[in-house]
Amino acid sequence: MSIFQKAVTAEQRVANAHASIIGHERYRALSGVMAIGTTAVVDDVPTACTNGRDVMFGRTMVDALKLPHIRFVMLHERWGHILFKHLITYKWMYDIDPILANMSCDYWINGNLCDENKDDGFAQMPTGDYEGLYDERFRKDDGTWLDPASIFRILRQDQQDGDQDGDMPQGNGFDDHDWESANALTDAESKELQREVDTALRQGLMASRKMGAGENMMLEELLQPQIDWREALSEFVQATCSGHDCSTWARPNRRYMAADVYMPSTYSETVEELLVNCDTSYSIYRDVTKFLSEIQSICLTVKPERVRVLYWGDEVVRDEVYDSSTMSRLADTTEPQIGGGTVIECVVDYMKENDIKPQAVINFTDGYLAGSWGEWDCPVLWCILDNKRATPDNGKVLHIKSSDM
Repeated sequence: MSIFQKAVTAEQRVANAHASIIGHERYRALSGVMAIGTTAVVDDVPTACTNGRDVMFGRTMVDALKLPHIRFVMLHERWGHILFKHLITYKWMYDIDPILANMSCDYWINGNLCDENKDDGFAQMPTGDYEGLYDERFRKDDGTWLDPASIFRILRQDQQDGDQDGDMPQGNGFDDHDWESANALTDAESKELQREVDTALRQGLMASRKMGAGENMMLEELLQPQIDWREALSEFVQATCSGHDCSTWARPNRRYMAADVYMPSTYSETVEELLVNCDTSYSIYRDVTKFLSEIQSICLTVKPERVRVLYWGDEVVRDEVYDSSTMSRLADTTEPQIGGGTVIECVVDYMKENDIKPQAVINFTDGYLAGSWGEWDCPVLWCILDNKRATPDNGKVLHIKSSDM
């Protein structure tokens, strides 16, 4: 520890890191987010911790780190977990495996922060006892990083393959995540926190632009208007699956026959089948029933004759069919099954093999496919969860955030 470090308190060093971050051109847009909740130095936290709103620094850790390291940890909490709403968005991962959920979010944050600061070293990831998690295998071919959900899926696969006792680190890096407090929020409190974060970012970006700072596309994307996925899904189903009133002269309208007037009768041409294909990836498994609840609600209005639900990985692992008598119980009775891989072509092959010819297809997936997007002979809607980079080469695309499910 240097003489300077001994001369100031841990609280002063954290305040110094806070001030230098909002004064740095690269992070000016974070000024509002940095002010959300509280930031405190405490004695009973060994490293650092956030509940998605407040940040706590362990005094022992602060005393051991240099200023660039403290900046990194602060950005890790504020820029990473709080701004990107990790403790809300990725609760489904925590429900499956708390340790891997922590690790997945940390790998993504640390990779991005290291990239952002590699030229000037303004913020540096701690080493030694407080070293954070970092792994180049989670970097994509284009240089960007896999999202936390994809990293989680890889770590889960490692775990299933028995690699968790090998080289894979066992721990949470230099911080803890208070998921329990974050998820104790009511729906109203959670939405209010999300609004607070968005408002703080919007104000910070406006102030940053006025000061002449360059655009930060990652932050700008966070504020892009989001389509109401339920409304968009309903519009697609109704546009492609609603029955049509048709006329036929083969059955004259009896109302006019008594007056010797021949008019065509009308009949409803109903949709025979709507096909819903559900990816079995861990990243969307917990949201499948929520999605199908919305499908069920829409279909009770549109009334297709059948709704077929296929669960698939690298093969179709379950085929469920609901008709007018069972459709109202779809979300309650469906039995999702997890399969390996993510190969949508297996669904196309299954449809051909079983002569399945739906009126329309809805594919619910995270978009990380091993192969092509498949070839379809009817209208297709891709409902892609937490992966805005996914760009199918066919059909319509609806991007959904798990926090909006």
